[in-house]
Amino acid sequence: MSFAMDLLLLATSWSHVFLAPYTKVEESFNLHATHDVLMYGVGRDNLYKFDHNIFPGVVPRTFIGSILLAWLTSPVAYVAGHWGLLSTKLDLQITVRLVLATLNALGFMLIRRAVSRRFGRPTGLMYVLLTCSQFHLPFWMGRTLPNMFALFPVNLAFYALYNGALQSQYPPRKNVDVAFALLTFTAVVFRSEVVLLLAPLAIQALLLQRTTFLRLIRIGFLSGLVSIALTVIVDSYLWNQWPMWPELYGIYFNVYEGKSSEWGTSPPYAYFVSHLPKLLLGSLPLAVLGTALDSRVRTLIYPPVLFIGLISSLGHKEWRFIVYVVPLFNIAAARGARWMVSRRKGSLFGRVMFIAAMGILALNCAITIVSTRASMANYPGGSALATFNNQYADQHAVHVHVSNLAAQTGASLFLQSHSPPYVPSMPAPATGDWVYNKTEGLSPRDLTTSTSLTHLITESSTEFVRTGRWKLVESVQGFSRWRWNLPRGGISKVLEVPLYQWLSMLEMKTDDQLYILERAK
Repeated sequence: MSFAMDLLLLATSWSHVFLAPYTKVEESFNLHATHDVLMYGVGRDNLYKFDHNIFPGVVPRTFIGSILLAWLTSPVAYVAGHWGLLSTKLDLQITVRLVLATLNALGFMLIRRAVSRRFGRPTGLMYVLLTCSQFHLPFWMGRTLPNMFALFPVNLAFYALYNGALQSQYPPRKNVDVAFALLTFTAVVFRSEVVLLLAPLAIQALLLQRTTFLRLIRIGFLSGLVSIALTVIVDSYLWNQWPMWPELYGIYFNVYEGKSSEWGTSPPYAYFVSHLPKLLLGSLPLAVLGTALDSRVRTLIYPPVLFIGLISSLGHKEWRFIVYVVPLFNIAAARGARWMVSRRKGSLFGRVMFIAAMGILALNCAITIVSTRASMANYPGGSALATFNNQYADQHAVHVHVSNLAAQTGASLFLQSHSPPYVPSMPAPATGDWVYNKTEGLSPRDLTTSTSLTHLITESSTEFVRTGRWKLVESVQGFSRWRWNLPRGGISKVLEVPLYQWLSMLEMKTDDQLYILERAK
């Protein structure tokens, strides 16, 4: 049973990678940094080729996660290449994402083990089912957001804190030391908001006498010092700027200067009433039930609630800033679900509780299916460039300009299949002389008068085609909206529709978002 539960966690994370293999702009820094480390290494002679020299982003990010991910991917890519499983750069991108998804799945497996030991195996099973039936975590855990690099060490810290026998109250102090060292490292290197999670966990550990103040200070100081030294040395070298501590720069830019508000602000209650319900889905009411039922769950749930309260003081809010605490809420939800399904089935109350718990899981799955379908169609840039690569695979001397929307919605470096560099384990195509041009700020006139350009992937076609110098080859569609496709007779006839056809009543609408153009002969 334990192996099957772990396999389900891994399979769920992998399935989201295969279903939606392309990436968005928020993933691009770490994805392209991983690409560059894989292709060029980290020798000083090749640093000028790295993508961040051309597209540095608003604030610098650490290379540490990308370097580790590239090093882990390299032997996997070598084996896959020799087995004939790696034929294009897109395959390599999928491999990179699968490695990251596997790491994060391993973190969830460890938490599942801790839940099974502390609350019993049935609760561990409910934890797995709730986690796998949600959308956001399984979908994003294989994506190269900085938050997903931070998720793995945070989950390791949770495992160290909560992995205890069924009747044990406190973890060994060595486990507490490891947990706070990991959280300090994560806050210093990957995501500074983790310090707001570390603080309530540390206060709780002191109040429950799981550690001492001096021991906590010593662990924090030593791990913080090592982490600062690591990120400053590595990132100063790769950014060619001394000293460079990316997370400190991010705090100064986003918090001290308040620049994060330029991306929008939300009211203080937004995390509790919007983002957390979206992340948890049906786990939210189950978590409330589990918290009410079990004092061990209440002890576990105080720090994440306080963390959300602290981070709510910042104006700019995104679901990914609080994603780290979803596993803890899922533990509470699993405890509530376990109580519901364990009621005596011979009574009406027991049957109602069982049906309600299964209904919540089914609702989670339905929402996840709908969200996944939309997400699969939400990367027109990746779809357009992949289509373009296949369409002109036999041509030489192709020079294509990739528009801003295409670059932001999936047209990553890994999709530049007909242009070097290539990893040794991957065969280079016969037509490897293409140029993929992502120069920003070019007007339609600039693109038309640039005689070196042979093709365009652009957001509009009319103004180009009517010049007579370009012809439309193909349009690429992307997700637009959902529309109800109710049976004739309206909503009153819904119950007459067979259950397996209910999802077909929700129709996904797409529209043309990108166009592939070829210069007229």
